[in-house]
Amino acid sequence: MPIQRLLEKYKKEVIPAMMEKFGYKTGSAVPKIEKVLVNTGFGRLTAGKTSDEQKKTVEAIVKDLASITGQAPVVTKAKKSIATFKTREGMVIGAVVTLRKKKMFDFLDRVISIGLPRSRDFRGLESKSFDNQGNFTLGIREHIIFPEISPEQVRIIFGFEIIIVTTAKGKEEGLWLLKFLGFPIK
Repeated sequence: MPIQRLLEKYKKEVIPAMMEKFGYKTGSAVPKIEKVLVNTGFGRLTAGKTSDEQKKTVEAIVKDLASITGQAPVVTKAKKSIATFKTREGMVIGAVVTLRKKKMFDFLDRVISIGLPRSRDFRGLESKSFDNQGNFTLGIREHIIFPEISPEQVRIIFGFEIIIVTTAKGKEEGLWLLKFLGFPIK
């Protein structure tokens, strides 16, 4: 079962490897993945359309995002009107999913083993995508790389962002945590 595969790898391989590399005294001091945020903005896809077209677009994207992550997304709304972007206050402009525990490990395993290898022109993840707290941000250009989505039935192809929040204290700890987990980082 994929949920157990990544979690078992963390417990059996990553914790000892991190303890050896960074000199942690106990296994509980080793950084871990706290949560995974999956978000997409679709203001550009809905701007300038009628309310019925906007509603259909939002429903299609939310449905696809829910089937990819296994959890219903929360829709986000514009806080203020911006004429340049053709948005009005209260208009739905995005969706976000916060994954934790089993769903998080299941999703990350599918990203590593299925999603990234199927993406076009993939040559590895950039190590400069880490912030100073050891969190990693990854952009997916087309959501159809996941097997849950049938490309023939998709009306709108959209991209989304995956933010992996870790308890690491810096870039290097976060980098090695994800490398030991099997992320294809250059």
